[in-house]
Amino acid sequence: MSSTNKIRENRIRRMAQRQGLQLTKTRRRDERAIDYGGYILVNDRYFCVFGTHNSGRAMASLEEIENYLTSEPSGAASAQQNE
Repeated sequence: MSSTNKIRENRIRRMAQRQGLQLTKTRRRDERAIDYGGYILVNDRYFCVFGTHNSGRAMASLEEIENYLTSEPSGAASAQQNE
């Protein structure tokens, strides 16, 4: 992993922690495995919040995780429109 990717991963990890989540990377070591290099977000009870495929495998990229963490919650957008 390049140093820029590691820095980005650590930044996203901190972003997740501020939202009460944990960034988890798959443990697969086989580069040909479907879920190699995938990420998921879990809450404090280790329930997946984002990032799994229907099969339960970690499939999200860092970019997808970052987009999820930086997107507005659906309730916040509607609350702002009502003001």
